[in-house]
Amino acid sequence: MRIFGKGRHRPSASWRQATDRAFTLIGDGRYEDAGALLTRAADLEPWLSESWFNLALLHKFRHDWEQARAAGLRAVALLDRGAGAPDWWNVGIAATALQDWALARRAWQAYGLRVPGSAVDTDEPSGMELGSAALRLSPEGEAEVVWGRRLDPARVEVLSVPLPSSGRRWGEVVLHDGVPNGERTTADGQGYPVFDEIELWAPSPVPTWVVLLEAAGEDDRDALVELAAEAGFAAEDWSSSVRLLCRMCSESRMPSDEGDGEHLDPHDHSEPGHPGPLGHRSPGELWVPERECGIAAPSSLVRGLLDGWVADSPDSRDWRDLEEVC
Repeated sequence: MRIFGKGRHRPSASWRQATDRAFTLIGDGRYEDAGALLTRAADLEPWLSESWFNLALLHKFRHDWEQARAAGLRAVALLDRGAGAPDWWNVGIAATALQDWALARRAWQAYGLRVPGSAVDTDEPSGMELGSAALRLSPEGEAEVVWGRRLDPARVEVLSVPLPSSGRRWGEVVLHDGVPNGERTTADGQGYPVFDEIELWAPSPVPTWVVLLEAAGEDDRDALVELAAEAGFAAEDWSSSVRLLCRMCSESRMPSDEGDGEHLDPHDHSEPGHPGPLGHRSPGELWVPERECGIAAPSSLVRGLLDGWVADSPDSRDWRDLEEVC
């Protein structure tokens, strides 16, 4: 990744060499060494917005939001173009991380987005109606793509029940990067961007549980999902919603996994015949009654929820092995 762009002055050879080397170091995770080089580049060419944009980018990678905001503001002060500059987007992410809502609103508006309210409002932006998005949790680790609701250009509220390996919970708000890294398409052909998580912005007090269900049919499984939603929480059939993808496939344009049935997608790297979160595949139209389900609900409610689900149809439903996992 090299950010040069067009400045008012042509960068010197020393600036280019320092910047080139810095982004190589960033790729190796050597942020301290990269910071020294980018600081030197900014000293060499302080009038270039790219000097400060690159520093803001580095501070974003380091989650040093105060420094990211400061460098980002210097970058936008030197811009010689109108709306749409990525410098403003980085300022918006840093301001959101710091809950500097007046600056966040100003940044999104300067980027070219419509944000309710005026630029001097200090309340959290709301009502942007950005719709749904897919979110890649722990992008540098055991990544998992989940669904969520976009609160603003830099935050998503998680609406899926994440696997415990992600360390994330249903209902958490996650700060994410601005550039989509992949896409998920639904059965109707609509595409949704996949954003990479930067960090947890607001935790959820609701724990995640895993339980083994005996559900005679899809209607029985769906009844639990609906029951949890009516209670204000969530349940997700991990046996049908989870599949394994390699990194290249995950970061490309992929169909979302909707419903049950055999996965013939050559990009699905699950193992057939292994139920559970590591890649269950239902063969053809055969329904497998044993389902591994994730539930997001308080400890005071989860057993009553399951017992109520069974009581509605005791001949076709049962549960066992409930465990809190996150």
